[in-house]
Amino acid sequence: MFYQNAFPVLEFDDSPTAKLNPANFAHDQFDTDQMIITFFPDVVNRLIAGGQITEERVIPGENPFPVYRFAGQPDVLLTLGQVGCPACAGNLDLFHALGITKVMFCGGGGVLYPDIEVGQVMVVEGAIRDEGFSYKYIAPSRVINADPQVVNTIKQHLDEKKIPYFSGITWTTDAIFRETPDRIARRKEEGAKIVEMEQAGCIAVAQFRGFAYGALIYGGDDLSGDEWSSRGWNTREGVRYDLVMLCRQLVGMI
Repeated sequence: MFYQNAFPVLEFDDSPTAKLNPANFAHDQFDTDQMIITFFPDVVNRLIAGGQITEERVIPGENPFPVYRFAGQPDVLLTLGQVGCPACAGNLDLFHALGITKVMFCGGGGVLYPDIEVGQVMVVEGAIRDEGFSYKYIAPSRVINADPQVVNTIKQHLDEKKIPYFSGITWTTDAIFRETPDRIARRKEEGAKIVEMEQAGCIAVAQFRGFAYGALIYGGDDLSGDEWSSRGWNTREGVRYDLVMLCRQLVGMI
């Protein structure tokens, strides 16, 4: 049913099919159901150089991109995420149509509190939906929650391995250059700890299609002060590599 609204972004259609569906492009199914989506090209290059991953295939299109397979764990695929919900979560919908049902995401995000250090790991419990993509999959709401069973599985593993982490919701926004002081203050009031650009959309796709999705995001640049600070967030090679390896352990568990 199509639910009308004065604002197009808040109109919702719960029909499971559209004119164009991921199945139209899912002709060559993966032989596994597990995938890691990462935003760390440096880690991917390191894994390629070390012979730890090999190219599985290139996803065709206007902007083709490769998918890799772990040499020592062939059930796990790896790909680089694309920036923003339409690209990243749109590809996630395609991956599901190709047979993927277990997905772990790892990336970095801007912190909204100064006591979140660079490299601290956050287990994503949900996202504030300050974007447009997720509203095409899940009815309008301020927050979309991740699957609690997946979240608990991730937390239990981290606890068992004595890996420090914190958990909470992110703020997903489309507009990296419109994270204004008043908007930041409002999102903090709502409980957001980190800002990023993909989680609301990815969680929405997983809910709509009915598959397991979990995400780990590490504290990156700092938006909590009077001035923005990069804090060298994208040079934390050890943290980034460790997160991918952690997702490699987790993806089969969720």
